Amino acid sequence: MDMVKEAIDALMEGGEWNKAKKVAKELEPRYERYVDDKYKDHLKNEGKAESLIGVDVIAALDMFVNRGEWDKCIETAEKQGFKVLHKYVALYATHLIKEKNIHKALDLYVTHGAPPNPQNYNIYKRLVSDLLEAPDLDKAEAYKGWADLRDMLQNLCENMAKTSEANSAQHEEFESMLTIAHYYATRSACLGQQALESLAAKLSIAILRHTDIVPADKAFFEAGMQCRTHGMNNMAFVFLNRFLDLTEAIEEGSLDMLDNTDFQDTDIPFEVPLPDKQHISEEKKEEVKEWVLAVSMDQQVEQSLDTDERDTYVGSLNALNTGISSLPCVITGYPVLRNKLEFKRPGKAANKDDWNKLLMATKMSHSQECQDVLKFVGLWCGATPNPTYTFQ
Repeated sequence: MDMVKEAIDALMEGGEWNKAKKVAKELEPRYERYVDDKYKDHLKNEGKAESLIGVDVIAALDMFVNRGEWDKCIETAEKQGFKVLHKYVALYATHLIKEKNIHKALDLYVTHGAPPNPQNYNIYKRLVSDLLEAPDLDKAEAYKGWADLRDMLQNLCENMAKTSEANSAQHEEFESMLTIAHYYATRSACLGQQALESLAAKLSIAILRHTDIVPADKAFFEAGMQCRTHGMNNMAFVFLNRFLDLTEAIEEGSLDMLDNTDFQDTDIPFEVPLPDKQHISEEKKEEVKEWVLAVSMDQQVEQSLDTDERDTYVGSLNALNTGISSLPCVITGYPVLRNKLEFKRPGKAANKDDWNKLLMATKMSHSQECQDVLKFVGLWCGATPNPTYTFQ
């Protein structure tokens, strides 16, 4: 018996693995496992990950991870089924987040899908917060990043709807994040078309409703600057004043001194997380200070928010006097009041004028980004009443 083991050991020492396996199989089958284990150890020690795939694929994948050969790792994991693949996608995404490569991490989940695994939720939330905090994304060129975040969250929410977590608080939170990502993606698409810049301003204003998730200083800065660009000086004055108050609150580490009077009758939340850092540069902050100071001397500008026929702040979903709630427009986030365009999915509607404006600009410009927004809206909300519309 020991002679057989000695023979096997000798063959393995000489690198004759196949012969060692053959001797074990024919003369002493209980040594087969022994040979397999030794072979695995040998491949690990030699760093031969490719050869290890056929013997112990998990060990091979771990070896790729340790070497930072992520593309090989994911390519190999894809052949091992969904569960194995997503274990390594999550590891790679975590690595990319640490490296501050959000866009590549998002791309992973857009490519491979976002499974509703609770152990992944922190990765998804981190991708959302990192993109929301990233600078200079209020422009047309930022479209792909926002669209990737939107598509990942839409896939995640659809997957969650099929699990026991459907309609849970966690599901609702990801649905809110999806709405925000959609508003930002649509805003970037609109900023690429002169005819749609007014819709971009509405979206920036609608995002203020979500400052429980979006960094508040950044949101008020962007909404204020958009209002200023479009001559909505009263609203610009209110929003940029709020931005300056928030920057002071961040410096002091407390929101206690904020005066909420301007937002009393709106659905813009007061109780928001205090950002742990400033999201807008000193240079831009100084520019805002100068403008606010100059405008405060101007008798033409009032410190008040625009109202509509409900005697309610234009961006608010809840009517002040009646308490009636309106749906947010899927194109601008503004309340849908008259000329409502309903979609197949309940709770989704658009203001007809804004919808037609987007359709017309898309038809005239053939903008890829606007076409992508319309395609997403069709997917998210169910088809519109005119599905025959094409971009010819």
